Amino acid sequence: MTLLTTWPDSGPHTVIRRTSDPAEIAAALAPLGVRHQQWPVREEVPADADADTVLAAYRDEIDALSEEGGFVTVDVVALHPSDDPDWPQRARAAREKFLTEHTHDDDDEVRFFVAGAGIFYLHVGGEVHAVYCEKGDLLGVPKGTRHWFDMGTEPSFTAIRFFHEEDGWIGTFTGSDISSRFPDFDTIHATRAAEPDA
Repeated sequence: MTLLTTWPDSGPHTVIRRTSDPAEIAAALAPLGVRHQQWPVREEVPADADADTVLAAYRDEIDALSEEGGFVTVDVVALHPSDDPDWPQRARAAREKFLTEHTHDDDDEVRFFVAGAGIFYLHVGGEVHAVYCEKGDLLGVPKGTRHWFDMGTEPSFTAIRFFHEEDGWIGTFTGSDISSRFPDFDTIHATRAAEPDA
């Protein structure tokens, strides 16, 4: 279940909006320039599928979005729990890389979740919007938008990434500690899982 939670950027003491309705989520994010869509889920694609399998399964959607948005590079990123003894350290390093508020000056951040889940936190107009994305969700965050991303302490997701530039994007960190003041992925994931319609 996709979930949007909005708070004032002063802290999570007041919930301004909380909805799992895809149409409401898209409507709430559109004025921010943020794109939210749901694509058909290819159930035959396993969570740990290789990049070629993922790209082939979603070729029609990828081609349509690339043509519409002018994307020149598309790839697949995946993180899933492993028996590798280095997994905890790799997972922690991957999570920490995106956990602090930053912007991208040269490109949008566009992701389609093939499997698993993650949360994009968008800091716009005096509010923080936590967008819990799971398989089937496409999110497009415009360049220059303050945001951070949390994949949890046990990351498990596969996502298709779209880029306008061949070099991808580089994060510019704002120096703010705002991400530490809002519920993290694990907290929101646990709350969401406990809800009756989850």
